[in-house]
Amino acid sequence: MTSLSKHHVALAGEFAVLSQLALHGFDANMTLGNTKSVDILISNPRTGKMSRLEVKTHSNNKEYTNKQCGRVAGQWRMADKHEQIRDKNLFYCFVSIAHDNGGFKFYVVPSKVVADFVTTSHQNWLNGKDGRRDTPMRLFQLGLDRTGYPVKIPQADDYRNRWNLLE
Repeated sequence: MTSLSKHHVALAGEFAVLSQLALHGFDANMTLGNTKSVDILISNPRTGKMSRLEVKTHSNNKEYTNKQCGRVAGQWRMADKHEQIRDKNLFYCFVSIAHDNGGFKFYVVPSKVVADFVTTSHQNWLNGKDGRRDTPMRLFQLGLDRTGYPVKIPQADDYRNRWNLLE
């Protein structure tokens, strides 16, 4: 896979999510930037439920270990505003595109889970060393192990391909 701009990576993630939603029987439309903090509007024709989805995509992000969160499946950039968003009808789809083959991994996570983790992990980071300055940048991470983390981290296995959370 060639090196892509952030814009192209984001678009690839959004279109890949749209294809997955169609395969799972959802009616979905991209907002094309016309709806703040929402990339895709979703309707479930079986239940009538309406949901909103924000897509966060990265490419070439590999599993790794760090001191704060232990072994993680990947990380995605967030902002301080994501600490406040706890809406039962808003979900995030974190997309990981493999650099070597262009394969996709999808993680569907409720906004409350994201807000709780982003808040806790950022506070833990601030408390880690003297002199750390607060900035608007935050990170969302998904763990690969069930134990050994200094903060409670959502687990990748619990959210991978969890399209049923949108039902």
